Amino acid sequence: MKISSGVSLTELMGIRLEGIVPAGILPLCLTMMLFLGPLVQLAVDSPKGLLFEIRLKCNLRSLTLCVRDLKWLRNHVVAPLTEELVFRACMLPVLVPCTGPTAAIFVCPLFFGVAHFHHISEQLRSGQNSLGDILTAAVFQFAYTYVFGIYSAFIFIRTGHMLAPVLCHSFCNSMGFPDFSRALEHPQRPVILLCYQLGVALFLLFLLPLMDPFFYGTTPICGLSLRPRAVCS
Repeated sequence: MKISSGVSLTELMGIRLEGIVPAGILPLCLTMMLFLGPLVQLAVDSPKGLLFEIRLKCNLRSLTLCVRDLKWLRNHVVAPLTEELVFRACMLPVLVPCTGPTAAIFVCPLFFGVAHFHHISEQLRSGQNSLGDILTAAVFQFAYTYVFGIYSAFIFIRTGHMLAPVLCHSFCNSMGFPDFSRALEHPQRPVILLCYQLGVALFLLFLLPLMDPFFYGTTPICGLSLRPRAVCS
């Protein structure tokens, strides 16, 4: 298979300048739409409002404390950067010539999901949960990491940037998995549930428009496929 000429390895891995500003903004905004429900829930639960909490966490002292917190660095910097580098930037350029871009989006996350099974051994050593509970949690974690992996691979292929999935990954780690049970028991349940539904609707509505390659320039990874599919255009 012939690889398009004039494309460097770093460009195939999504490390490039063309379209980097939209890649750092639009996919993150799209992801935040999906989390509209949890974000509104945070705003409602915050005594001084969500904007106050954001300003509080963005001041120099808070940022210094975060940088010194190894757990925070692992969850918000190291894990998103290394996982997107391995499972998107390195793996997708290998898969796309073999499977095509569409199939690669669904195959690549299988490795990403399996990579999280190491938590089973950690929980077994701790002895705090039964084997059944640990396996149930592992299957659930595999399911949502696989779904996120599909989304992240889609973003990478559509934008041609590693930055985009890294920022979305970091944001999702910060938010965590939505607590639906808490939303159902919330005093403002009708408003919260409406925002959950509105967030999903906005996400689906703007998914393709905001991920249009027009904003990001030529996506080098699509040049690896002899027959680029609709996912590349």
